[in-house]
Amino acid sequence: MELTLNGEIFVYDGADATLAELIERLGMTTDVRGVAAAVNGKVIPAGHWNATPLHDGDRIEIVTAFQGG
Repeated sequence: MELTLNGEIFVYDGADATLAELIERLGMTTDVRGVAAAVNGKVIPAGHWNATPLHDGDRIEIVTAFQGG
């Protein structure tokens, strides 16, 4: 399926993929501290990532917080 991930086209080959699987595949932790995700403009609470299916054409935004100053 073809997704838009943080503004870039991303081809994902996972059948019946979930948001949690995508985050793991990207090498990000699914430990919710410091990671936020939205699908098609809707913020998805971390507790729902495993139950959030991805579909062809979805727009995904994943952001990570980092400390600095």
